[in-house]
Amino acid sequence: MQRKTKAVKESKKMTQNTLNITMIGTGYVGLVSGTCFADMGFNVTCVDIDAEKIRKLQEENIIPIHEPGLKELVAKNVTAKRLHFTTDLATCVPNSDAVFIAVGTPQDEDGSADMQYVLAAAEQVAAHLQGYTAIVNKSTVPVGTAQEVHNVIQTANTSAKFDVISNPEFLREGNAIHDFMNPDRVVVGLKSDAARAIMTKLYTPLTNKGFPLIITDPTSSELIKYAANAFLAMKITFVNELAALCDVVGADIQQVAGGIGSDSRIGEKFLQPGPGYGGSCFPKDTNAIAKIGRDALVPLSLIENTIEANKRIKKSMVERIERAVGNDLKGKTIGVLGLAFKANTDDMRDAPALTILPELATAGAIVQAYDPE
Repeated sequence: MQRKTKAVKESKKMTQNTLNITMIGTGYVGLVSGTCFADMGFNVTCVDIDAEKIRKLQEENIIPIHEPGLKELVAKNVTAKRLHFTTDLATCVPNSDAVFIAVGTPQDEDGSADMQYVLAAAEQVAAHLQGYTAIVNKSTVPVGTAQEVHNVIQTANTSAKFDVISNPEFLREGNAIHDFMNPDRVVVGLKSDAARAIMTKLYTPLTNKGFPLIITDPTSSELIKYAANAFLAMKITFVNELAALCDVVGADIQQVAGGIGSDSRIGEKFLQPGPGYGGSCFPKDTNAIAKIGRDALVPLSLIENTIEANKRIKKSMVERIERAVGNDLKGKTIGVLGLAFKANTDDMRDAPALTILPELATAGAIVQAYDPE
């Protein structure tokens, strides 16, 4: 009976006109990616262990994150019966062509990515695999994770037919839907023709519009994600350090940034001075790639220096504010517009405000802060 059931499920997967996708994790990456895949015409089931979060998504269309346009897009695809939510992997994994792992990889004490949730998801998926399935790492993960996930699944289910693929996300919070649907590039790391066929079909709606699909090996794909974020973090830190120099020598940082940004080799993006980078990606990913470099005995000095410089920049903002109010913060009322690490998000992870505001209060300032989310 088991063999017959398996054969029926394999046949269903192979003959369908569209692809069935399971997205594990309904956080920022999982919910946005799953919803966008559904909007591209695929049948998507988002899975999460948080039963209350799933209930709110199913019954009330309550979105756990603030992302412009996401609530409406979720509702549209739920109504169209392309987007589903569940806590039960057994109801969707057996009939899935691709299973995406999009769970959190928080920063560990040593700066590395904590992989416990990714590996736990891989082991749970293994028990429900039927027929060939593409297992796709969507979470930001260290070099070598594809092989590690492969080993976990193979150990848990020796008869499983699968490949593990790296497919990092490049979504900007506040612009995530636009970024998914209009990507600078889609990066996919894989090793087999079967994996290539599924991933090519998944992204055909985008490649048909002219957006590039970069297919490489899993290790290179994993490193591309970290390298991209580390480079952008260095660019932000560069302009912030340049802003400090401008203050001393009397130059206008806006004009300087505009002057160098107009060079096509440099570009104007990420050259806006501010209180340092924060959020869920840059701090975590710069620390992670620095740790990868140290472990490989190839220290990445530019990135290590960027991390330290960003800490100094956050601290220096308190000194700037203090100078602006006559070098004495005691009893001064400081208005703060915006608490999240950037506009159009409610994400407070590593936000500069978490460093700056407590120090203002410690120095005796009265802090009155506002944020729309």
